[in-house]
Amino acid sequence: MEVATISSTHHLNLVRLIGFCSEGRHRLLVYEFMRNGSLDSFLFSTHSGKLLTWEYRFNIALGTAKGITYLHEECRDCIVHCDIKPENILVDDNYTAKVSDFGLAKLLNPKDNRHKNLSSVRGTRGYLAPEWLANLPITSKSDVYSYGMVLLEIVSGQRNFDVSERTNHKKFSIWAYEEFDKGNTEAILDMRLSEDQTVDMEQVRRMVQTSFWCIQEQPLQRPAMGKVVQMLEGITAINKPPRPKTLSAVSISGNSGSTSHASILVASGPTRSSSSSAATRSFQTMGITSSGPASTIISEGSLL
Repeated sequence: MEVATISSTHHLNLVRLIGFCSEGRHRLLVYEFMRNGSLDSFLFSTHSGKLLTWEYRFNIALGTAKGITYLHEECRDCIVHCDIKPENILVDDNYTAKVSDFGLAKLLNPKDNRHKNLSSVRGTRGYLAPEWLANLPITSKSDVYSYGMVLLEIVSGQRNFDVSERTNHKKFSIWAYEEFDKGNTEAILDMRLSEDQTVDMEQVRRMVQTSFWCIQEQPLQRPAMGKVVQMLEGITAINKPPRPKTLSAVSISGNSGSTSHASILVASGPTRSSSSSAATRSFQTMGITSSGPASTIISEGSLL
């Protein structure tokens, strides 16, 4: 993704780009340091000292949704992350979520009547939307699917693709919907939170329902991320989601609706833009203005 585009993004729930190096074969992005590391180390760790309370989990889920909403709906061009997963959600000292790693991100220009499919599957097993495998246009709804899987993991503390005796040897996400369908949402909640006084079962139910809407097979059935934020906050009523199909049963109809009006602009990779000045061949710092994504000031600096 182009450094100029990354540097123009500024949101509480996005990791801030401090600078970059582009000299010869050397490519380096420098982001702010997150002492607490990534979300996966909290969700899937067996160390009791890293157990997140429900209050922290809900705030991280909501913050992540707001960060992705900013990328999709509030930037000049829609930025599709393409690899939303717990490893790419960092946690600062105040346990605020910071979406990171834009290495696979693509720009979608809704005003362009052309569209291109990505030549290869990008992302991570367990979080890939079905359209990746069906060779259909990738849109912001692909990130929504990935976020839905992450949301389920935040609630449960388990990988969405885990298979165990607890899940009757079914993939966790499939078992979780069966429990939800039976009205047993409590069974999906991380068992380590049984003594947590901050658990709000209404929030749990909203997060579970929202996650199942996000992982619907058809992109048009998934809510936009702005709507997801409203669902989590309780602003929007949530209808019961249909049963999501398993990946092995996925059969995309090819009706991509409005997605055919998006064009994927390859904005990442080691190739330097022909318009790059000599200054881009040394470490540079970003001066980000408050006037919006179009305003980017790049000034030469030194690496300390």
